[in-house]
Amino acid sequence: MKILVTGAAGFIGFHITQKLLKQGFDVLGLDNLNDYYDVRLKYARLAVTGIKSEEIKKGEFVQSRKFPNYRFLQVDLIDKDALFSLFQDEGFTHVINFAAQAGVRYSLKNPLSYINSNVVGFTNLLEACRVSAVEHLVYASSSSIYGEDTPIPYKESAQTDHPVSLYAATKKANELLAYTYSKLYKLSTTGLRLFTVYGPWGRPDMAPWLFVDAISKGEPIKVFNNGNMQRDFTYIDDIVEGVLKIIPSPPQTEIPNVIYNMGCSSPVQLMDFIGIIEKTTGKKADLQMTEMQPGDVVSTYADTSLLEGHFGYKPSTSVEAGMQEFYKWFKDYEAGRFG
Repeated sequence: MKILVTGAAGFIGFHITQKLLKQGFDVLGLDNLNDYYDVRLKYARLAVTGIKSEEIKKGEFVQSRKFPNYRFLQVDLIDKDALFSLFQDEGFTHVINFAAQAGVRYSLKNPLSYINSNVVGFTNLLEACRVSAVEHLVYASSSSIYGEDTPIPYKESAQTDHPVSLYAATKKANELLAYTYSKLYKLSTTGLRLFTVYGPWGRPDMAPWLFVDAISKGEPIKVFNNGNMQRDFTYIDDIVEGVLKIIPSPPQTEIPNVIYNMGCSSPVQLMDFIGIIEKTTGKKADLQMTEMQPGDVVSTYADTSLLEGHFGYKPSTSVEAGMQEFYKWFKDYEAGRFG
C-alpha cells in the first residue's frame, strides 16, 4: 500500500501517520499548516516523525530524517492543480483524510473557511481519488452531525438532517458527497463519525486541554449549560487502532460506501470529567457556570455495535487512564521538552 495521509500535522492525522510509519508503510503526509491554533504545535508533531520545520517550503517534498518511508508536503486541498499533479505522480492506493477546518464554535464566525476547506477541498480530494483509481478513501466525519434531536445512543441509521453548526453541516456534506462518488464511480469510501477524541498531542481548543491548562494555572474554566452536559470521550490510541483495521478493508457492497461511529460508548458527565482532571492534577477547579453555547449539543453517545461487528472494535482506555497520559504529556510539552 502507498498511503496519503491528509492533515498529517493535525492531532489525529499525526498519530495515524506515526503508527503507519512504525509498521513500515510507504506514507506521504500532507497538511496546509494553517494557524487555526498555534502552528508551533503542528511543527512539533512533525518533528516527532523526522520532519524539520526549517526544511518545509510550500509545495516542496521534505524527506523524514527518522523514517525512510515518509515524506511530507505542505499543500492545501483547495489547490486543485497541485493536488491532481500529486496524485498523478504518486499513484496512491489508499487515502486517509483528516484534513479539515475543525471546531464547532469557530464555524459560527468563520463560515467560509469551513466551506472552502471541508466542502471544496474534500470534493477536490474525491475527484483526485476517482481519477487516480484509489482503492480506498477513509475520511473523518463527526458526531456533530447528529444534531440535537437524535435518540441516545446515536446509531448510524439515525436521521442527520438538522445540524446545529456550520461545521456539522460541512461534515454531513462530506458524507453525501462520498456516497455519491461511491454510487456513481464505485470509489470505495468509509466515513468515521468521531466522538470527542483526546490524548497526548491533542488540540488546544478542546475541553481536555483547555481545562487542564486552566486548572493547572489556577485560572477559571467556563462550564457550559451549567454542567448539564455529557461527552463520549475517546482516547486517541483507540481511534488509531480502529482506523488501521479499516484502511485495508474497503466496503464489500454494491455501493462501496459505509459510515461508522467511532467512540467509546461510555459518555461522561461534564462535572465528573472536571472531577477526574482535579484528581489527575491535584488541583481544584475554579468553575464559571454559563449558558449553553450556540452549536453545542447536550449529550453525545456512540453506538459502536456496527464497527464492533465488522472489525472487533472495542475501546479499552478509560477516561481516568487517558487523562493521566494526556497530563503527563502536557507537562512535558509546557516545559518545552518536545519540538
